[in-house]
Amino acid sequence: MSRSSRARPRSSRISRRSPWRSLLGGLLLMLGCDDSGNTSQTIHMLRSGLDKASGGVVIELDLTRGLSEAAPQFSLLSGASPPTYADLIQTIATASRDRRTRGFLLRMSEGDISWAQAEELGRTLAALRPEQPVVCHSHAYTNSSLLLALTGCDKVWLSPAGEVATVGIAGQMVYLKRLLERFKVKADFLHMGRYKSAAEMFTEDGPTEPARESLDAVLGSIRQTWIAGLEGSRGGAQIRKAGQAVQKLVEYGPWSADAALKAGMIDAVGYYSDARRDAKTLAQVEEVETSFGLQARRDAAGEIAQLLRFIAGTSRSDGGDAHIAVVPAAGAISMGGGGGLTGSDGISAESLGKTLRRLREDASVKAVVLRIDSPGGSALASDLLWHELMRLRDKKPLIASLAGTAASGGYYMACAATQILAERSSVIGSIGVVGGKMVFGEALDELGITGITIPASKEPGAAARAAYLSPLTPWDDATRESVRAQMQAIYELFLRRVSQGRGAPVDDIRKIAEGRIWSGEQGLEIKLVDALGGLGDAVAMAKKRAGLDESAPVKVEGGADSLLELLEIDSDADEATIRAALARFRSALPSPLEELATPLRPYASSLAPLLGDERVLTAVPFALRVR
Repeated sequence: MSRSSRARPRSSRISRRSPWRSLLGGLLLMLGCDDSGNTSQTIHMLRSGLDKASGGVVIELDLTRGLSEAAPQFSLLSGASPPTYADLIQTIATASRDRRTRGFLLRMSEGDISWAQAEELGRTLAALRPEQPVVCHSHAYTNSSLLLALTGCDKVWLSPAGEVATVGIAGQMVYLKRLLERFKVKADFLHMGRYKSAAEMFTEDGPTEPARESLDAVLGSIRQTWIAGLEGSRGGAQIRKAGQAVQKLVEYGPWSADAALKAGMIDAVGYYSDARRDAKTLAQVEEVETSFGLQARRDAAGEIAQLLRFIAGTSRSDGGDAHIAVVPAAGAISMGGGGGLTGSDGISAESLGKTLRRLREDASVKAVVLRIDSPGGSALASDLLWHELMRLRDKKPLIASLAGTAASGGYYMACAATQILAERSSVIGSIGVVGGKMVFGEALDELGITGITIPASKEPGAAARAAYLSPLTPWDDATRESVRAQMQAIYELFLRRVSQGRGAPVDDIRKIAEGRIWSGEQGLEIKLVDALGGLGDAVAMAKKRAGLDESAPVKVEGGADSLLELLEIDSDADEATIRAALARFRSALPSPLEELATPLRPYASSLAPLLGDERVLTAVPFALRVR
């Protein structure tokens, strides 16, 4: 298999009996499978490397590209997606039980690690340290990654020109009201719940008092968790030993490498090669094996098998031994949505619903862990997924593990679980509804463009009602009241869904709803979550509830559909249909959302249903990123 000299796909006639056989052959050729007979030899060479360090190894975990919570995808444009957070938790669990593992080496950089991930990883690695030393290296430490390093690592290294960029915690929002007014664009929005501030970015020039009250409380809770975590860590003791106050250090950065070393925030200054050598010395081994990250050893046969499964639509679990299924649900919630040919992310009611139905009927799946990291999105899609989750819960244990954000539609899904676990710093709740539309009629008028609505009925108000979804005209009072009534009904439905899922009276849920966000720790107090913990804890709970042994296998489910499904064609499609589908794919323009910075994409995507035919959302579109 040679990637340096790719063979050009040969033209071939597509059989009507097997319409994707020639397509498969071409794709395999594109991946570089030649006719020289060397593929099996290459696979053997890759596999043999795994057995070289039988005397013991240090396991390298490369987190430099961050940790995605999304389900694994496969893109024809970029190949397999980077490993996910669920993969990392499983890698650590597996490696820690491997008799060859003598220690761990974490390689961090600018990659984004959320608060929830940092909390769990710090605890997980700290539990390994008595037996297996853990060494960390980074070019820079942020608020969250320093918590991970000082909690979970025996030795913390920083590059000589690096920094400890701990500067305190803040949430930032952007408000577009004045910009929209300048262009004569009207934001016509309503909301249910006094704290439901999702539309304020369009309708206000700053946060309202309820929105500020809610945000202040959550930020204060996360800050308290952060400081307490650092105070109680190995690194916190080291900082105090150096005569420094933890809070004064971590909120008054950034710090240079030398200053951070002097203050006790790090243990050593050096390059990654120095940290790697140090890890081998502490573990008393000669080999380092990369087990997680883009540089991890890849099995050539595994990549080919993944392509085959992707095309045939069999990439998911096909039964077998009793096991736990982990289903990542990350990004904005929509009816159609993520995954596919380009590897885009998001939660699709259609795709995720299909996965949930399959897992419900799979007898080998004894329990399901739903890992949620979502600001919400479509109210309709959220309710459809809640229904599928409740059906799954009726047949087997369903545990929800809340990552950085499980708010609005994200919590709509979570409340269907048998048990809900969250980290102290998770942002949850926002039980409320927002709805509206952007109106461009006046802006177009400024450009000399006139929009006219001519209704078929001549009754009063007919034009306004018929233009309900139109971006050209605002709602009249009667239509706005109809929308308000619709939103109120959906809000009451949301309350009932949470009430049913949590087993609490609707009136009790109403008191903590109204769109207010909460931290995970606050959520535990008001019973929106059942326990504090991470994905590993959720998996352990699922095994216990399912009556499985601790060593029972865990499989990550979800991800892309088959190629034929993604192209929206049937298995018996003829040659012309397949060629037309491929042509549509080649001519498709990338979504403007793809051009957004990755951290902001889920929040912008949560508003995307407004660009279609939906007007009511359960969403938190502002980016609350407290790194």
